[in-house]
Amino acid sequence: MSNAFDSNNYPLEVDPVLQKGDFWAWKKTGLTTDYPFSLYSVKYKFHHLSGSTPLFFTVTATEVDDEYVFSTSTTTSHPAGEYKWTAIVIRTSDSVEAIIGEGYVTVVDDAIRSHAKIVLDSIEAVIEGRANMDQASMSIAGRSLSRTPIEELLLLRSRYKSEWLKEVKLARLKNGKASGNTIRVQF
Repeated sequence: MSNAFDSNNYPLEVDPVLQKGDFWAWKKTGLTTDYPFSLYSVKYKFHHLSGSTPLFFTVTATEVDDEYVFSTSTTTSHPAGEYKWTAIVIRTSDSVEAIIGEGYVTVVDDAIRSHAKIVLDSIEAVIEGRANMDQASMSIAGRSLSRTPIEELLLLRSRYKSEWLKEVKLARLKNGKASGNTIRVQF
C-alpha cells in the first residue's frame, strides 16, 4: 500500500467519488509544458448540480516537482451530491481564464452506507413488513390509503441491488481485490 499523503502517489484525475470530510488530492502531469507556473495557474471549480441556490467551491493547484498538484482537507462543508467540475487555466498577466477539462464527481457523506444501500435497505424493510399484510388499500374516515404494489417494490429492489453491487465491485477493484465477477473453476 502506498502513502496517500505523498504527492507521488496522487491519482492523475479527480476520483469519481469523494468522501466528505476526507483529504482529497490529485495531480495533472504534463500541463507545465503548455502552461508554465511562471505564466499560469490552474484551479478546479466544482458546481453542485442540485438546489435552487448556485453553490460551488474551488481547489487551486500548487507546484510540486514540475506538476500541478491539487489537494484540500477542508471538505466537511461541501454538501453531498452530484457536482460538475471544470479544470480552468488562468493566465497570470491578465487573469483570462480557459477551461481545459471537465467531468462529474459525487460527494458522499455516509461512509458506511451509500444512497443505493440506504434505499435498498428501506425497500427490503417494506417488503418484509408486507409479508404479514395482504390489504393493498383501505379507507378510514373518508381518507384513502394505498400501498405500492409488490411487483413495483420488487422491480425497485432489483434496480437498487444492482446499483449497490456495482458500488461494491468498484470498491473491491479500487482496493486491489477481485471484483467478484470471475468464477473460478477447477477440473
